[in-house]
Amino acid sequence: MRVLIEGCKNHDRESQRLLYKHYYSFAMAICVRYSGSVDEAKEILNDGFMKVYSKIDLYDTNRSFEGWLKRLMINTAIDYFRSQKKYQNQTTLEGHDQASKISIVDELSYNEILMLVQQLSPMYRAVFSLFVIDGYPHEEIAKKLNISVGTSKSNLSKARANLRKMLKFTTQEVYEQYI
Repeated sequence: MRVLIEGCKNHDRESQRLLYKHYYSFAMAICVRYSGSVDEAKEILNDGFMKVYSKIDLYDTNRSFEGWLKRLMINTAIDYFRSQKKYQNQTTLEGHDQASKISIVDELSYNEILMLVQQLSPMYRAVFSLFVIDGYPHEEIAKKLNISVGTSKSNLSKARANLRKMLKFTTQEVYEQYI
């Protein structure tokens, strides 16, 4: 890996291609959590790798490259979120508010959960991903997203409530297929 990183520092295209190929899945998994679609995730991913190549000299070789790449991808996703913020509307789940006595499925696949998270509004999705998946505290989320700590906590609560509603709605649809 050091050879690829050194190659990237020397602007070697083949090293850049191989680094991209090697870390594509790792970085894409991060980007998908913060995006509303796969196309948006790919855009964030590509922007992130452009930052990797332009900032590779800042990487401390005594530290984990994966950790550095993860932080860079998360920050790129947040930058993308901020740039798109003025074009995004808050969405609600009033149409999904059907009460159901069906219990939530205990085991959902990662992809099923990810699909539900992607349906959250951009702000809810960002706060949920930063807090629940990546473990950022509310204070740091507030700074990254330029919101108050209270807003971060409120958005997390609303994201969780919306996910519960979506899970109930999804579970009910599946259950009705077998009746």
